[in-house]
Amino acid sequence: MFNIQKLALAACISLTLFGCNSTGSPVSDPTSPSNNLALLNGKIYTVDSQQVWAEAVVVKDQVIVFVGDSSEASNFIDSNTQLIDLKGKLVLPGIHDTHTHPLEAGSGQVNCILDTEQSLSEIKSIVKSCVDQSTREDWLLGWGHSLETLLGSAQTPREVLDAMNSSQPIAIMEATSHSVWVNSKALEMAGIDASTAQPTGGIIMKDAKGQPNGILLDAAGDLVFDLAYTPTPNLMHSNYEGLLYGLEQVAQNGITSVVDARVYWKRGYLDVWQRAVDENRLTARTVLSLWAYPSADDTEQLAELKSMYSNESDSLLRANQIKFYSDGIIHNTTAALLEPYLEHIEEVGSYGLNYFDKNRLALYTTELEKVGFDMHIHAIGDRGVQESLDAIETAQQANAKKSTRHRLTHVEMVADADKPRFTKLGVIADFQLAGDFTKPENASWMEPLIGDRAHKMLPVKDIYETGATVTLSSDWDVSSLSPFVGMQNALTRGEQSLPNLDTVIQAYTINGAYTMRQEERTGSIEVGKLGDLIIVDQNIFEVDVNNIGKTKVLMTILGGNIVYNSGSI
Repeated sequence: MFNIQKLALAACISLTLFGCNSTGSPVSDPTSPSNNLALLNGKIYTVDSQQVWAEAVVVKDQVIVFVGDSSEASNFIDSNTQLIDLKGKLVLPGIHDTHTHPLEAGSGQVNCILDTEQSLSEIKSIVKSCVDQSTREDWLLGWGHSLETLLGSAQTPREVLDAMNSSQPIAIMEATSHSVWVNSKALEMAGIDASTAQPTGGIIMKDAKGQPNGILLDAAGDLVFDLAYTPTPNLMHSNYEGLLYGLEQVAQNGITSVVDARVYWKRGYLDVWQRAVDENRLTARTVLSLWAYPSADDTEQLAELKSMYSNESDSLLRANQIKFYSDGIIHNTTAALLEPYLEHIEEVGSYGLNYFDKNRLALYTTELEKVGFDMHIHAIGDRGVQESLDAIETAQQANAKKSTRHRLTHVEMVADADKPRFTKLGVIADFQLAGDFTKPENASWMEPLIGDRAHKMLPVKDIYETGATVTLSSDWDVSSLSPFVGMQNALTRGEQSLPNLDTVIQAYTINGAYTMRQEERTGSIEVGKLGDLIIVDQNIFEVDVNNIGKTKVLMTILGGNIVYNSGSI
């Protein structure tokens, strides 16, 4: 083993940026601009086919300058280099989570938290407590209920909330984010009544008398939350604090690059992200997926979106993706299907719904890819997937452009004929497998809605075997943020498991970097790339596959800067 203590003592003779403890080991200053760092005596998995494993890596001025044996690393280490003895621990490239919601997950405005497993009486008790504790001067916002629990009540959901408070607007988002539970005051403030037309991409559910029953499905819920989130100085500050919390969680999970998968720019979210940059609080390379509002005028919205494009390669923050919803979700029977649901919500219809149909998707894709945007399309049902692929193909033909990196995210149901089209069109397939509800053994809940199709969901292996680029991401806070939970689940899906751990790690690293248009700078541990690295507490190549999800991150490093340290190294 390379003698790190001897080198550290020598380095401390002229050390200027780091102090030394009694053993001569440098004490790090994560805020130092030098970004000079050496990891020695470890097991470093590089995701570089030319040099898969190494013992040491050295980062200087954010960039990796050496990957190899610890004995050779001394040639790249000087007195300004922080030394870390890995003592055999595993190092991986920084994780790329290409579909997560760090700003929304940390929002301090949503302060009435429920659980999908709670009974209606438990939910009532918690919401009543939230009402009693609120100032009643503004919106009471919550999150986490189950739609089935509310619809099983003898009272309408609106009546349940009205009994607690009918004068303060209350809006509680379902755990999936695809429905919102509201009281009469919230409906009144949003201008929703019995005569309101169904909004594009959404459903206002009705009671037996034709009045809104207090459940707003999919885009109908945004009518309320857009109103509740009208930017104010207090709200912007609260969202900023929420973002900082989200970034802390991101760093603790070894994630050095993220795509915020739904940036509501009308709510001021762009300014919140920019504040993190301005105040030097951004601890992950970030791409923003700008939300395409389904109810907006196309001409006006296209112009707005084009004006927000940014893709400076050396910036921590870029806005170069557009987020569309093609459809909803199976759970609410709003996912768009090729064959009808066996059971469905009456107002939705038997084939689901569209936020953006394929003609509008084709229009937006054709126009926005000219600017440089990549499309990030939520598509869950097989019709939603097919229509999204159709739209991308139409845009490619119109623009004769093949360098796009459009992707479909979720990709839960795919017709057999559409599986090869991901490769043919160069479309990335982005799966989220970290939630227990995605496991094959838990698919039976969908049988009443879609029958045997419930057992053919998330065909990750089928699409991978066509040669398509596959990424894995979290969709936090719907699912666990831990990439290691996602890795374990991707390897334990029976017939639809990915082939090996190497493939799964690539889906979280170099493939994610490709999706974010930064594979030349990150995604693997190679000389010349940025020093985005993580150290973990166990060697996931040696543990039982069913224990991979227990892996903990000990340190997260962004460009040579330590942005998370568990204190265990």
